[in-house]
Amino acid sequence: MTASTNFLFVPSATPIAREAGALLREYYRRGVATEYKGDVDLVTEADRASEKLIVERLGQIFPDHGVYGEEGTRSQLTNEYRWYIDPLDGTTNFAHGFPVFCVSMGLERRSASLAPEADGEIVAAIIYDPLRDELFTAEKGNGAFLNGAPIHASRTPHLAEALVATGFPSRKRHDNPNIHFYQEFTLRSHGVRRAGSAAIDLAYVACGRLEAFWEFNLNPWDTSAGALLVTEAGGSMSGFTGGAFRLDSKEVLATNGLIKDEMVKLFDDLFEGRIVDPIPTPAEFAAKRKAAAQ
Repeated sequence: MTASTNFLFVPSATPIAREAGALLREYYRRGVATEYKGDVDLVTEADRASEKLIVERLGQIFPDHGVYGEEGTRSQLTNEYRWYIDPLDGTTNFAHGFPVFCVSMGLERRSASLAPEADGEIVAAIIYDPLRDELFTAEKGNGAFLNGAPIHASRTPHLAEALVATGFPSRKRHDNPNIHFYQEFTLRSHGVRRAGSAAIDLAYVACGRLEAFWEFNLNPWDTSAGALLVTEAGGSMSGFTGGAFRLDSKEVLATNGLIKDEMVKLFDDLFEGRIVDPIPTPAEFAAKRKAAAQ
């Protein structure tokens, strides 16, 4: 399979992602002012400028396509095709000068008979990392690619041999149990990474740099492109119970396919309170530290 195989959308949309990425790269180099759109959710002028550029370019090339953007764009959402746009995935990284962020664009096809709350079919995906000049692309049924070369999910068969990733919410972290899962997966794998960009994490599962990624409470603009990349690369997308992935899923699990069942079983054990090793409190750790020094 080559990158020229019957692509309908990616060749036209790729220059848009690259242009938006170049815009972000320039903002990143000179620095930007930040503000809050929630308790601790950051937004920058770069987010808004990137979304504005992407929406304008999509309107020129695909005038009948809808757009659902993270920074507020909602246009033509009843049309057959709908782009989910994250103009800057990894805003907190970007704002702090941490070099992990990307542009994410996922295209959904929705039939006329589809219920408003139902998912359509994700048919095209583009994730562009402008600092590494890495362009991840996929179209439904045509495989997944990195800078034009085919990519595949890893063949690592066991969690104990896997490198996995996760993310944490920007707010209300105390209401989220993921720190407990983080500990348990760290104990049972080669390690857990937290890069701060769900789209990049999903792209890395697709190309075999990671064996799995999980996170709570993501949005369609976070996952639509990455989900297609993972499945086209031979991996799996689901919820923590192993059921079907949905764009509005509050629990997202991406794997290479081979360790999916093992991870689902571990999630089940953790939710049921089995095999959970309590995380030591600072006082408990201090006591152990003192005892060890004696």
